[in-house]
Amino acid sequence: MEEDSEFRRWDELIPDALGLIFRNLTLQETLTVIPRVCKSWGRAVYGPYCWQEIDIAEWSKFRPPETITRMLQMLVIRSSGSLRKLCVAGLPNDQTFSFIADQLFSSQPRVYFLNEKIIILVASAKSLRTLQLPRSEISDSIVEQVAARLSSITFLDVSYCKTIGGPALEAFGKHCRHLRKLQRCMYGWEVLDKVSQDDEALAIAATMPKLKHLEILCLHVSTEAVHQILLNCPELQLLDVRGCYSVKLDEKFVKKFSGLKLVGPGSDNAGWDDCSNYSVSSGYLAWDVMDDDFDEEMLDEAWEDDLSMEDVEMRFYDGFYLDNGGFDWPLSP
Repeated sequence: MEEDSEFRRWDELIPDALGLIFRNLTLQETLTVIPRVCKSWGRAVYGPYCWQEIDIAEWSKFRPPETITRMLQMLVIRSSGSLRKLCVAGLPNDQTFSFIADQLFSSQPRVYFLNEKIIILVASAKSLRTLQLPRSEISDSIVEQVAARLSSITFLDVSYCKTIGGPALEAFGKHCRHLRKLQRCMYGWEVLDKVSQDDEALAIAATMPKLKHLEILCLHVSTEAVHQILLNCPELQLLDVRGCYSVKLDEKFVKKFSGLKLVGPGSDNAGWDDCSNYSVSSGYLAWDVMDDDFDEEMLDEAWEDDLSMEDVEMRFYDGFYLDNGGFDWPLSP
């Protein structure tokens, strides 16, 4: 091939382009294969360019809490405040949630070296748009403490988060004024012991007037509470209330909202089949929430090709030399 070929060398691509390309790879490939190809690719993986969108929802479903925490710490630090999307299932505790918010809120500039050039990235607290935390163990109090740091969110998913309620949704609504889509779905058996979840519906009605898409499957709410949502969220285009069997919406009342698509609440099924799907827009299915006694042999088989965090870290650092002492390497979890 001639030296003046019109084709550009892969190791000379700008980091933004590399980040877009590597985004199509699996988490395992990005962490364990790409760093070993060449120095410039390795530096791109260590920098923020590959981590503006972090989606480890599938990976985290069957991982122990400490492993999820360590992976999140590593990836969120690498995003350096440029994170636009974060999806993780089963956030283990308030401390991990607080860590994420603190990292996003940091405004300290980070210095990186790529292809012999110095790159200064100024972190921004306003970059995060999508936050999906299904099945997370977070509390009302921690949400009230950190919601102000997440004010740029437009899509929030806190489905199956059993330890939050009205106060958390109110805090999100008050501080996330650009919120357009909310998923707050539950399983029927998870709300059997709740007298009412009207506080959640009323918090949505009072603080989220710009919502366009709302899913509250199997939430134990009343007809009046849903009325308040419809009256106070005039831009609502889709309302999914499947499994909300206490809700009886009058057809004439619903017709007042001409731009609204209503899904539910009625069903011909006597059980909780309406709640079997996570949402009308998500592939997160009911069977993903496993009982503690789930067959370990099946679980091992499903993930037999995957790596533990220890394996990831060993391969990630082993044999990869960087002569750059100023590179902003995260601490090994």
